Amino acid sequence: MSPRTEKQFEEIRLSKKALIQEVALELFAKKGYHSTSISMIAKKAGISKGLLYNYYESKEDLLNEIITQGMNQAMQMMDPNQDGQVTRDEMAFMINESFEILQTHSRFWILYFSLLPQAEVFEIVKDKFYSIYKLMISMLTDYFKKRGSDDPEAEAIILGSLLDGIYINYIFNPELFPLEAVKKKLIDIYCKK
Repeated sequence: MSPRTEKQFEEIRLSKKALIQEVALELFAKKGYHSTSISMIAKKAGISKGLLYNYYESKEDLLNEIITQGMNQAMQMMDPNQDGQVTRDEMAFMINESFEILQTHSRFWILYFSLLPQAEVFEIVKDKFYSIYKLMISMLTDYFKKRGSDDPEAEAIILGSLLDGIYINYIFNPELFPLEAVKKKLIDIYCKK
């Protein structure tokens, strides 16, 4: 058997990190952040506590990475070509992708919305959250300004709040929530020529 290549080691490392994040996300969402220990995460992931600390310095570090990846994913959806501007096509893409991610990564959003009301926990992630949030609102404000809105910043905040409300309602009532109809309506409202 030949020794592993650098690429194989990197794939193993990324795979372990993904497993740790997935388990942590599940436990944070089910048990709460404070009730979940590093030992619990390591045990459920089937790794030693020491190995987990090779990937993350602390539970806070792990939480920050999970939240950062989720927020970065949202930014990537909003500005896929990373030019700092949102076009009508990018707005439609963002809405479609948001609804797809809501369905496929609902555990992340359960965690996200369970952390926001926990002031002491939100303190850990607030700097990253606010920096990305401000950038998103700024880009949406520019989008609405170009479309002739009389209050583009308010419209940007309304859209963000509307999406948050849709996420919360879907998470708690997925069988009763008409996701496709709501998505179509959002695209009709925000992507008209």
